[in-house]
Amino acid sequence: MTLTGQKVVVIGGSSGMGLATAQAAAHAGASVTIASSSKDRLDTALATLPESAEAVVVDTTDEDAIAALFEHVGELDHLVYTAGDSVAPRPLVDQSLDEARRKLDVRFWGAVAAVKHAAPRMSPHGSISLTTGTVGVRPVPGFALAAAGVGATEGLARGLAVELAPIRVNVVRAGAVRTPMWEAVPEAQRQALFASMAQRTLTGAIGEAEQIAATHLYLMENGFVTGTVITVDGGLLLTAS
Repeated sequence: MTLTGQKVVVIGGSSGMGLATAQAAAHAGASVTIASSSKDRLDTALATLPESAEAVVVDTTDEDAIAALFEHVGELDHLVYTAGDSVAPRPLVDQSLDEARRKLDVRFWGAVAAVKHAAPRMSPHGSISLTTGTVGVRPVPGFALAAAGVGATEGLARGLAVELAPIRVNVVRAGAVRTPMWEAVPEAQRQALFASMAQRTLTGAIGEAEQIAATHLYLMENGFVTGTVITVDGGLLLTAS
């Protein structure tokens, strides 16, 4: 139940839930490597982590780049995948199949590539934690492909828990969480949106990145949890739509 001396790789670790997870793992004693597509965000994130932490630029849509990342990292104990891209609502019928396929490149196929190249280097006592969202359980118009990606990722995790055992594989299913991905929305509109989201939860609040990070940390530390999806959404899924 400790991460002291263990190596953790967080893909999507330059901001938001990924960075919060990297910070939590480092605080728990782990040696941390963060990876994302933006060198500027990685440099900023690295300044918030211990000197032993490392940052690697990687394009999660490029399998060769992912393979190179894990060749560089070498042996590791835990992989956390929080990488995502901004998704705007758009009906499926308005998209070409090429566009539709690209919608799953980062969140699903990126996770597949990461697991493929990390697993052979992982400690048998290690873990893999993927990240999804409640849109997979309660979809809204324009997000059918996002919902499909959630379902695919959660099914993948269950299959991998069996296939990769004793390496543990789990999913954190996040509800509405305050992260930098919302910063493109104007401040006043963003605050109104957060307030509306908070009213729909049982806790009366939206999530914070640190709360998602705490769940990823739990999944790294608890050696008796695998093949599980943990929902962290303030009870949103229990409320009326």
